[in-house]
Amino acid sequence: MNTSSDIKDKVIFVTGGSGLIGGSMGESMAQAGAKVVFTYKTGSAANKKADALNASGLQAMAVEVDVLDEKNIEKSMKTVLQKWGKIDVLVNAAGGHVPGTVLTPDQTIFDAPVESIRKTMDLNLFGTVIPTMIIGKLMAEQGFGSIINISSMASTQSITRVLGYSMAKASIDIFTKWMAMEVATKFGDGIRVNAISPGFFISKQNKAVLLDDDGNYTDRSKKIIANTPMSRFGDPKELNGIVHFLASDASKFVTGTVIPVDGGFSSFSGV
Repeated sequence: MNTSSDIKDKVIFVTGGSGLIGGSMGESMAQAGAKVVFTYKTGSAANKKADALNASGLQAMAVEVDVLDEKNIEKSMKTVLQKWGKIDVLVNAAGGHVPGTVLTPDQTIFDAPVESIRKTMDLNLFGTVIPTMIIGKLMAEQGFGSIINISSMASTQSITRVLGYSMAKASIDIFTKWMAMEVATKFGDGIRVNAISPGFFISKQNKAVLLDDDGNYTDRSKKIIANTPMSRFGDPKELNGIVHFLASDASKFVTGTVIPVDGGFSSFSGV
């Protein structure tokens, strides 16, 4: 039985490949010898990343994908299959906050715009469900594959101001467990579904609420650090190791898990 952590020549489909987390994961796996597909909806970041990796002798491609458009995903999947013949791993890294969803400190729950919450649920939950249903079906036909979803610390604890995001990520947790059970019992042990649950990382999306104009921690940041035993924010690159593990045959008996990568945040009572 192969239980190697090697991911060389595995074809890895990364949604949200133009983002900070998805881009870092994809780049890291390409450097480990995988063939990586970076998907993007807008912008040129994914194309630039793929071009740079190819120029250095690695294997990558960028495809335009709307994760809420089934036909669009099917089309991009066929493009990948024509080039590389299979998809070994799906990383559902597309997601994030929708403008208007994050409450300001002086707002209450009753100020939360329902339409923005719905859009946040669509992007984060159905932006994971739809690619999983399409590429997961391919994996069922292949008889092998690993699906890696992105959850959040916001899925298990009530974190102020981010109701829609928390609802979506909590749904991803049970979707991960449900899909893991479904594909293993119906299609065998060759297909696995897991999620990682990142702690707190400073990104373009949350920079304004975590850092002030001078680059110092805001009160919200200080609360996060105070409840993180490692007393710091994470670096996106610190998510890559667990993604490599879940993408590789080293995790062949791991499915249905939601793995925290959070500096101890989820284990700490605050006392």
